[in-house]
Amino acid sequence: MRLLSACCLVLLLAACGAPPPGPYHGTDLSGVSYGRTLDLEDVQGRPVTLGDFRGEYVLLSFGYTHCPEVCPTSLLKATQVRRALADEVPLRIVFVTVDPRRDTGAILADYVGAFGPDIVALRGDDMQTRLVAQAFRVTYREVPTSSSYAMDHTMVNYLIGPDGRLRLAFQYDQPVTEMVEDIRHLVGVSHADG
Repeated sequence: MRLLSACCLVLLLAACGAPPPGPYHGTDLSGVSYGRTLDLEDVQGRPVTLGDFRGEYVLLSFGYTHCPEVCPTSLLKATQVRRALADEVPLRIVFVTVDPRRDTGAILADYVGAFGPDIVALRGDDMQTRLVAQAFRVTYREVPTSSSYAMDHTMVNYLIGPDGRLRLAFQYDQPVTEMVEDIRHLVGVSHADG
């Protein structure tokens, strides 16, 4: 009887497990209430807000220029996604530093320039950076190293729609092909609805 009860419990838990897969490989963020504030400066020191990107699809990530692997890989993937969608979806790439102490405007400009001429790099003071990170549910912290420090941070690529709202989140290990598929699907659905 115990064995039968255990089997029934396992089947019941399996039935109540993960929800059926949705249409996206990434996480569908349509309708979330966060990710609505982006008040920083570009590499020239000019103020930039989320409203400046209205009407565009934006692939947004947080990182820092001393990042050894994760941030450059993420930016490289973003440029590959943009290239794959070039004839279908104009995509703006935006990179926000979580290390404003070291990432000056000039350093940021050089860093993102290595990945493409029109990637937008943004920075703020400590408070602005904290507020924007909180707005996008990104965490970060300094981790001491033998010579200086590194930044431990959330690594996700957010897709923001032309209305300024979060639409999708892609994890660091999300393949480029899946990101491209998701964006194509989202844009197709948006155009069908619009």
